[in-house]
Amino acid sequence: MYRVSVRRDVIAQHYLTVPNPGPEGELHSHAFTVEVELSGPELNQYGYLVDIDDVKAALDATLSRYRDVTMNELVEFAGQNPSVERFAHQVCEQFVEAATLETPSHISVRIWEDDVASATYETPL
Repeated sequence: MYRVSVRRDVIAQHYLTVPNPGPEGELHSHAFTVEVELSGPELNQYGYLVDIDDVKAALDATLSRYRDVTMNELVEFAGQNPSVERFAHQVCEQFVEAATLETPSHISVRIWEDDVASATYETPL
């Protein structure tokens, strides 16, 4: 199995909407680190699983939607708690739409909200 990953940083804001969220219920920022990992058993005719420059461009385009905004105000989080788990799912869906993914068979999006905590969303392609 081949694996290719790309990381990018993005600063975004949110506030949690669960009962008794403590200080996380107030508007605050995170310096998120987003890692997209693509995997598959075969390489293309050029010996690539994916073109890393294309992955970088698609991830940059995806993250531009979240850069310096309040996630609670975005339609994809309407009526939902904007947890890092949901954020990983949304980034994955939007990245798949933006990227050219002919060879990979699986994607994983891991988002670190700080130095010790992360959430991952995975799905077959």
